[in-house]
Amino acid sequence: MTASFTYEINPGRVLFGPGTAEAVAGELGRLGAERALILSTPSQRADAQKLAERIGPLAAGVFSEAAMHTPVAVTLKALAAFEAAGADCVVALGGGSTIGLGKAIAWRNDAPQIVVATTYAGSEVTPILGQTEDGIKTTIRDAKILPEVVIYDPALTLGLPVAMSVTSGLNAIAHAVEGVYAKDRNPVTSLMAVEGVRALRDALRVIVVRPDDLAARSDALYGSWLCGSVLGTVGMSLHHKLCHTLGGSFDLPHAETHAIVLPHSAAYNAQAAAQELRPLADLFGDSIGGGLYDFARSLGAPLALKDLGLKESQLDAAADLAVKNPYWNPRPVEREAVRALLQRAWEGARPE
Repeated sequence: MTASFTYEINPGRVLFGPGTAEAVAGELGRLGAERALILSTPSQRADAQKLAERIGPLAAGVFSEAAMHTPVAVTLKALAAFEAAGADCVVALGGGSTIGLGKAIAWRNDAPQIVVATTYAGSEVTPILGQTEDGIKTTIRDAKILPEVVIYDPALTLGLPVAMSVTSGLNAIAHAVEGVYAKDRNPVTSLMAVEGVRALRDALRVIVVRPDDLAARSDALYGSWLCGSVLGTVGMSLHHKLCHTLGGSFDLPHAETHAIVLPHSAAYNAQAAAQELRPLADLFGDSIGGGLYDFARSLGAPLALKDLGLKESQLDAAADLAVKNPYWNPRPVEREAVRALLQRAWEGARPE
């Protein structure tokens, strides 16, 4: 018998397929927006400028200082640029850093958001904002954080470097892994999680060999959309708490940290959530933690936190922060067990 559940569907409009990036001007008109501030990271400024040129008078300007972990100082600078340009909406072109900046602006002034996703972050379909201030990363969930329109044009991801494709895809998979054992999971999100992981698993195996394979790039975006939608509907657990701690307090790169921690956080919860994780374990063979580790290694993904610059002497502090105000988790969050998890992730050892 199916257990009782509650499922709240997030509003939003998704345009998917090659060529959909050309729809930005039309979507601005549909929202009633007239002056869009285009957001990007410094490395994607040229692409943002081209987008501004394509939409002509609808562009209020370009702000290209989006940064990892959404520093509040950058958000305040972007808000000043938004006001100075007389903007009435934002268009985020890029991955998690740029999407996060758009969300941070919208949370403060309720500006409509359009996201043109160029990675597999998945955060574009969540009402969750993670932002960093004074070395601490905090998360906020609010309806006005959710972007109104998301555009997935796989042609824009053809130039995404293989290494970034892999870590971004593993980041998306992490959303789905936590989704299947979330306290507020439901049959619909669990189906989406398994399908999203399957799509990303198959797509990433092709992308590492043929980066310009448009079909694989399309499947990867499809998988990231599903996995992100799961995260946007259910709660987060230990994995995301660990990654928020490591990223916000130790300035580790977002996607790479998710990729490394995922097999270990999954192994931590493997027994407590064995039934929920079984469909995902079946996708990778063996145990869920070992299967995910072997999959990441086969793609050439980073495997050790020490390779990201984290010092072994910092692991105690990371464990202390990770168990402070813990997110709900199927297995109790115990300090010594978390410290042991971090040790294995730091070393790059295969989960037991």
